[in-house]
Amino acid sequence: MSDVQEKVIKAKEISRFLNSVTTAKKNEALQLMANALRAQSKFLLDENKKDLKRGEENGMSQSLLDRLSLNSDRINGMAEGLEIVISLPDPIGEVMEGWTRPNGLSMIKKRVPIGVIGIIYEARPNVTVDAVGLTLKSSNAVVLRGSSSAHMSNKAIVSVLNEAAKHADFPDNFVQLIEDTSRETVKELVSSNGYVDLVIPRGGVGLIQTVVKSATVPCIETGVGNCHVYIDEDAIKENAIKIAVNAKVQRPSVCNSAETLLIHKNVAREYLPSIIKELKESDVEIFGCKETQAIDPTINDVTDEHYATEFLDYKIAIKVVETVDVAIDHIYKYGTMHTEAIVSENVTTINKFKQEVDASAIMVNVSTRFTDGFEFGFGAEIGISTQKMHARGPMGLKELTTYKYVVEGSGQIRT
Repeated sequence: MSDVQEKVIKAKEISRFLNSVTTAKKNEALQLMANALRAQSKFLLDENKKDLKRGEENGMSQSLLDRLSLNSDRINGMAEGLEIVISLPDPIGEVMEGWTRPNGLSMIKKRVPIGVIGIIYEARPNVTVDAVGLTLKSSNAVVLRGSSSAHMSNKAIVSVLNEAAKHADFPDNFVQLIEDTSRETVKELVSSNGYVDLVIPRGGVGLIQTVVKSATVPCIETGVGNCHVYIDEDAIKENAIKIAVNAKVQRPSVCNSAETLLIHKNVAREYLPSIIKELKESDVEIFGCKETQAIDPTINDVTDEHYATEFLDYKIAIKVVETVDVAIDHIYKYGTMHTEAIVSENVTTINKFKQEVDASAIMVNVSTRFTDGFEFGFGAEIGISTQKMHARGPMGLKELTTYKYVVEGSGQIRT
C-alpha cells in the first residue's frame, strides 16, 4: 500500500470521528495547537532553516524564500490565526433554511462537513496551520501534500499539531501529511475517489493546472492572481500613490499583490512620477507603455507577456489608459478573476467598475492586499477561489461545508 493510500484511508476514519466531536472539543484542540506552536517555536525555526538553506543552495529567488521563511512573528501569527478560528461560530449543524409542506412533512437544510479534503500547496509553511485550523473547526479531515521546498518545515509543524491534538483525546496522526513530494503523489491524491471528497490546490499556475487536469475528484481552482489597480482621473493623489505602492511592495510574493497598474491619462503625468519613485525605492522593476516611458524614459518596454504574467516578485507593468472602459477591457483580457482595485472618488465610475469587472473581490480605494481570509475576518483561508462554483474569493469555514436535507414526518407515504 502506498503512502498516499495509507493517508487517505486514515483520513476517512478521522472524518467519521469528527462527525461526533463537539464545538467545545474542537476549540480545545485548536487552543492546544496554538499553545504548542508558540512553545515549539525554536524547533520550528531550526527545521525551517534547513529548508531555507537548501532553497538558497538551489538558487531559489528572494520572493520565494520570503514565502518559505518563518520567524517568531510569523509563528505567533499562525497561532493567533488558530485562536481567531476558535472565536468564530461553528458552521456545522447550522440550519440554513426550513419549511413545512402541505402534507405535514417538515424539511430542513443543514450544514455538514464535506468529509476529506486534500490540500496541495507550495512553499508557504503557514498554509499547513491555516489548513488544519479551518478543516478541524469545520469537522473535515485533511490530507496535506506540501512542496519539497518546505518539507522539513511542514513535517515539523504537523508533528507539533498532532502531538497537541492527542492531549485533546484526538486520534494519533490526526493530521495526514504526505511526505513523498514527487509528482506521482499529486496524481494519486487527486484520483483517490471514495476517500477524498474535495481537492484544493494552492500555488502557481503550473501546480493548479496540473491538479485541475489530473483530478477525478472535485477540485477548486485557487490562487493565480494577476491583479490590477486602476487609478481613475477622479482619484485623490495621496490615495492613488499609497494604494498603488502598497499593493505591489507590501508583500509581492503572494497572489493578492498587484501585477499591473492602470492609470487614467488625465492624471498620469501628475501621479506617476511619485508612484514610480516609490516603486524604484523598493527596487521594483517597471515595465511601461510608451506613455509611461514618456514620463520616465528609464522604464523598460512592456509587452503582452508582461501584462499576462503573475510576477510574484518585485516587478510591475504600467499602462496609461484613456477611459475606465479601456481599463475594464484590459482587466477582462488579462485578469484571472482574483482581485481588482479602483481608486476613485467618482461614484458613477466606481459603480461601473464594481458592476462590470468580473473578479472574486473588487476593492474600492483599498489595496489588493486585503483579499485575505484573516483580513476578511475568517481567521485564515484555505485558499482564494477564482472560480464561480460553490466557493469564490477567500474560503473560510462555511466554504468548507456542504449540506444535507433532513425530512421528518408522522408516517406519511407517497401515493
